[in-house]
Amino acid sequence: MFETGIEGHYALVDGKKLRFGYTTGTCAAAAAKAAALLLLTGQAPVAVKIHTPKGIDLRLPIEESKREGDAARCAVRKNSGDDPDVTDGALVCAQVRVSATQGIHIDGGEGVGRATKPGLKVHVGAAAINPGPRAMIEQAVREALEEGEPVPGLDVVISVPEGAALAAKTFNPRLGIVGGISILGTSGIVEPMSEEALIDSIRLEIRQRKALGDERLILAPGNYGTDFLRDTFGVGEDRIVKVSNFIGRALDAAAEAGFSKVLLAGHIGKLIKLSGGIMNTHSREGDGRAELMAACALRAGCDADTARAILDCVTTDEMLRILREKGLLAPAMEHMAQRIELYVSARVKDLLTVGVLVFSDGYGPLCAAGAAKEWLKTRGEGKEKEL
Repeated sequence: MFETGIEGHYALVDGKKLRFGYTTGTCAAAAAKAAALLLLTGQAPVAVKIHTPKGIDLRLPIEESKREGDAARCAVRKNSGDDPDVTDGALVCAQVRVSATQGIHIDGGEGVGRATKPGLKVHVGAAAINPGPRAMIEQAVREALEEGEPVPGLDVVISVPEGAALAAKTFNPRLGIVGGISILGTSGIVEPMSEEALIDSIRLEIRQRKALGDERLILAPGNYGTDFLRDTFGVGEDRIVKVSNFIGRALDAAAEAGFSKVLLAGHIGKLIKLSGGIMNTHSREGDGRAELMAACALRAGCDADTARAILDCVTTDEMLRILREKGLLAPAMEHMAQRIELYVSARVKDLLTVGVLVFSDGYGPLCAAGAAKEWLKTRGEGKEKEL
């Protein structure tokens, strides 16, 4: 049996070992590296080595290798481990040809979606290959360049033959990504985990922060919130508990652990849902982002046409753009902060003092709700060294 390097990695879920897998981004990087090697050396690799951002080194088998005129094409099959992923088993292909233009140029082909609406991680018209996987593909191809004859540049086209059919089972159509799936995966690794197991791990980490002597618990849904706290306030990642979509359950766990103060920071795409009392921010539990933003805009004095324009948006950044153009961004965000404070206070009652910071990649800090306003004020006066 071919060993890829993922075999020894598991998640323990409900007493069971669930296998890790690797992302479409990792598959695309491996296929691109193999195709570049075939093109530049004339040798078809049986497998290629890939270093993932997670830190796990993989050796992935190549299922297809062929020359097509002045191009080479290779493929890698997706392995999602024990995670219920619709792309499990899909073939991810890469075609590479020499370019007259310097550099590595990456695009999507058959079965890779294209963005049709603004506000996504890729520009309108671009292939839905997210920044993390794009960086992996480029690095993998650069490694191949070191082994072959020098060339001015390379054109890389990623394709997924089943992508169009698979995309119908994802959120891509709702996001305005048409024609196929997205190439995803910030860590390069798929980690299966049940919902309750994830909540248990969050609860455990919160208890650990209390045991380590933290006076204020700092929460973030994920990497965006963590990066924001680090870059804006210098908060170390080791002090932040990532809670995924489980905002309400994390607040409950904070009270159970004996915390009295909690700071939550996150992207508006998730935290706007708190303004509607949605405490599990996963899209399957409830979305309503456009409806909640339109409600905040109406409270800020927008007209019906503006509200309808917001309701037609796919992403929160596009909604924010409309608010800014109408001169309503600040008052709308203040109304959103008030609603977040209302629902969070109802959740925690008098057990916790909670502050919420909301930001967006494109617009930076947007609002502070609850105790966060006072904490930021005292920090600005030099009374508190860090959040």
